[in-house]
Amino acid sequence: MVDNGLTDKLKGKAKDVAGTVTGDDKKKAEGMLDQAIGKVKEVAADAKEKAEDVIEDVKGKFDKK
Repeated sequence: MVDNGLTDKLKGKAKDVAGTVTGDDKKKAEGMLDQAIGKVKEVAADAKEKAEDVIEDVKGKFDKK
């Protein structure tokens, strides 16, 4: 299973909201950090997928020759 960051983003959003509701700045900061980590994982997964697509396209062009 590929980790596309969704879990981290959801966990972070929950912490962010909990921190806002309770006035806990540390919990809110943790939530924002988790959301950022989730976004980084999402971007990395997208880049990996794009790179794999390009590799398959190149392989396909060489196989046709």
